[in-house]
Amino acid sequence: MKRLLGGLVTVLIAWTALADDAQIAVAANFAAPARKLAAAFMQRTGHRIALSSGSTGKFYAQIKSGAPFDAFLSADDETPRRMEAEKLAVIGSRFTYAVGRLALWSPKAGVVDAEGAVLRNAAFSRLAIANPRLAPYGAAARSTMETLGVWQTLQAKLVQGENIAQTYQFVSSGNAELGFVAFSQLREGGERTSGSYWVVPERFHAPLRQDAVLLTRGANNAAALAFLEDLRSPSAREFIRSYGYELAPP
Repeated sequence: MKRLLGGLVTVLIAWTALADDAQIAVAANFAAPARKLAAAFMQRTGHRIALSSGSTGKFYAQIKSGAPFDAFLSADDETPRRMEAEKLAVIGSRFTYAVGRLALWSPKAGVVDAEGAVLRNAAFSRLAIANPRLAPYGAAARSTMETLGVWQTLQAKLVQGENIAQTYQFVSSGNAELGFVAFSQLREGGERTSGSYWVVPERFHAPLRQDAVLLTRGANNAAALAFLEDLRSPSAREFIRSYGYELAPP
């Protein structure tokens, strides 16, 4: 018995010694699933993951200025590609972990129709979007309104969030009657948020391919490497799909 306990202690000490800490920057639209994925990952592996969520553009600026992140889960594919080119990220580490969808949402039933015609009617006071300069979902919202020919006419009604999480809060709190949010924010673990919404056809904006990348600082970080690898597992992919994301081929 003592020998068995001694062996278990030795294994536990070795397992703990192999554990590492990683700082992961996560696009705001993916914050909720990332928290659950990280919690399950830490329980399984002993690695410790600290997540920070925000806008893709702001994270890019922070990482370029030396922010201590080991990996980045972006809301687009352009920013991680640029990071590789600028030697901010490990070349060849980039992959698409999710493909997002944009939705126009109101917490009230009957406000948003199935075609987005409410945007042309403009029978509302405030429309929330994420900052198009910082957030890919904001850029997609602008593109959608330009395609519909309402971008200029709705300028006086726009309320901009710094990222898609703040935009969602504007709408859910009633500070804006409706807003462009990530469809994933309306699909908490497969459950649909109440209210009315329109999932924007993908032809209205550039694809929301969301890439993950290992940053130069985390090139030898065991936790960051393992977490990114875990994101590509079949179980993680199915979990990501449950939030309303589409998936790129593995």
